[in-house]
Amino acid sequence: MEWTDDGIVLSSRRLGEGGAIVSLLTESQGRHAGLVRGAGSKRLRGVIMLGNTVHATWRARLADHLGTMRLEPAISRTNLALDDPARLAALASAATLLEGGLPEREAHPVLFRATTILFDAIAAGTDDWVEAYFGWEVGLLSEMGFGLDLSRCAGSGATADLGYVSPKSARAVSLVTGQPYAEKLLPLPRFLVGARGRPVANHPATDWADAAKLTGHFLERQVFPREDGGLPAARGRFVELLLRRNTTSGVLSDRLPDPPEDA
Repeated sequence: MEWTDDGIVLSSRRLGEGGAIVSLLTESQGRHAGLVRGAGSKRLRGVIMLGNTVHATWRARLADHLGTMRLEPAISRTNLALDDPARLAALASAATLLEGGLPEREAHPVLFRATTILFDAIAAGTDDWVEAYFGWEVGLLSEMGFGLDLSRCAGSGATADLGYVSPKSARAVSLVTGQPYAEKLLPLPRFLVGARGRPVANHPATDWADAAKLTGHFLERQVFPREDGGLPAARGRFVELLLRRNTTSGVLSDRLPDPPEDA
């Protein structure tokens, strides 16, 4: 058995002397792992860093074997983000969500392309990389079969002035319809719905906190339930780093509030 594909490095774990089990998100093969011999060498250490894109060739005698991988560098991203702990944490968070949430060897070409775009934005430090990250989490939920319906209000059918999401139905709610139940609903940041959102955008940092709370609620509810350990620690570290650096504005506290009860 053999295939060749592009892949994004999600994790690597040392095995024996000089080897490592490397997990990739590939375009055609999905999340796929293999043994990389010589992973500790000077040439490969920089190649298998989290977030990099590689050209991978996988071989095994049988399809269900671990197999071996030969990797060639394609795009290096980690070094570009070294000057910003929040960006490094974002790469780690996304990789950990993919590693823990996706079934192995199930193709998700759309998600692969979306992750490539996200990682490029994080590495480049574009102005909207944070918004891109949380938009990616919305897309991740959809790819795993738990999409949010942010197209119209669940109660009135209105497509404008959307300001909340029901934590139970995962459907958007307009500002007018949701106002009496605001304490039980999840705030919907405008950047996730564009012109269909609330008329005046919140402070960007507040929107980030709202987005982290929104996607975190559904990731924990549908993919990483608390009884199985909850959201990966890497995701929590990313959110903490992201929001902590905005505390000097007085907009955010160091910790996110607990998610509301289902409405």
